[in-house]
Amino acid sequence: MFLLLNVFGQNVNQIKEKEVARIIAKLASDEMQGRATFSPGIEKAAQFIESEFKKIGLQPLPNEKGFRQSFSIKRFKPGSIQVNFNGQVISSENVLASTDQEMLSWTEASGIEQIQLGSGVNFLNRYREILRTNKSALVWVNPQYADAFKRLRESSLRVRPVVKARTSSVVFILAEQPANTYSINIKNTLEDSQLFNVAGVIPGKSKTQELVVFSGHYDHLGIVKPTEGDSIANGADDDASGTTAVISLAKYFKKLNNNERTLIFVAFTAEEIGGFGSKYFSEQLNPDQVVAMFNIEMIGKESKFGKNNAFVTGYERSDFGEILQKNLEGTDFKFYPDPYPQQNLFYRSDNATLAALGVPAHTISTDQIDTDKLYHTVNDEVESLDVKNIMATIKAIALSSRSIVGGKDAPKRIPKL
Repeated sequence: MFLLLNVFGQNVNQIKEKEVARIIAKLASDEMQGRATFSPGIEKAAQFIESEFKKIGLQPLPNEKGFRQSFSIKRFKPGSIQVNFNGQVISSENVLASTDQEMLSWTEASGIEQIQLGSGVNFLNRYREILRTNKSALVWVNPQYADAFKRLRESSLRVRPVVKARTSSVVFILAEQPANTYSINIKNTLEDSQLFNVAGVIPGKSKTQELVVFSGHYDHLGIVKPTEGDSIANGADDDASGTTAVISLAKYFKKLNNNERTLIFVAFTAEEIGGFGSKYFSEQLNPDQVVAMFNIEMIGKESKFGKNNAFVTGYERSDFGEILQKNLEGTDFKFYPDPYPQQNLFYRSDNATLAALGVPAHTISTDQIDTDKLYHTVNDEVESLDVKNIMATIKAIALSSRSIVGGKDAPKRIPKL
């Protein structure tokens, strides 16, 4: 535990373990059903975070009536598939359509390129190569690849977001030989779907136009394939732990009431399906006004460096980490550079969009990602967490951010992508 818990009036003992445990237990409960994007569970999670922000006394973002920052994206829902070739009806189970189109109608007169995948090729490699050409094609797949074909087909039937609809389409058919005559008719649905970040603000006292962001994502995988009877991927560490930190820090800074810069506390949606929440949030800000971003992701267990340690992604890209460590002088907590550079974590989390715009936006984590067997499984439960590790990390962020929150330090900007 920390030495000097009360540094320059920054009494981090205000952050209570009982409260932290309560918040994370709620977010990672079975009631939330794994908080999958678009699910009833994520709605419950959003309502809970909203209620916490309201109790704390945060303000909504400018131009927002409440704590939800709502936006919409296109969602693709696979529909009906009808295939007939050489006068024979083909079962839809033997058809895999890779398309973003709502309607697809092909016959042999359509002039679509045909490709035959016979025996002796690496099916998955050829599958990817064909899609990467961005050309429409009809692909006849030898039945010897039926198992891999089936797995890909099951994946293709999921409802998914569409960022930019592809104009090309590829249809794979499991068949011994190409057909002389064929007809393919596919009907899908492309619809607008609502998403929402949950965000609250503590206005700055003197530097109101300078922003400091504290963030984590509150979505996870939802209901997945059962393992030993459990099908809820609760996402306790990923990232109920980070969202709990955001709520706890909001409460801490609101009570402290000495922030010179404006503080934004945001729980992002849709991180697991493409980072849509953080992308939208970033687009609503002037990045030049964002002084720093503390993105918090998976702090539920000891880091590879042991107790009272965490790492900062992109440590070498700015002096953000150095400022944090300077503010922790006199404590026994230390921030390290990211020990997993091969994982490319800096651009895999919700800090990435703002970082690409030049903001010193970094993720703080303690996860041993190279050996974490609970990551993205039904076993990422509250019982697997070390609440004391979470507490220590939250307190470290509270203390280490004080010169940035107080308007004294501004980390160096990151080169824009």
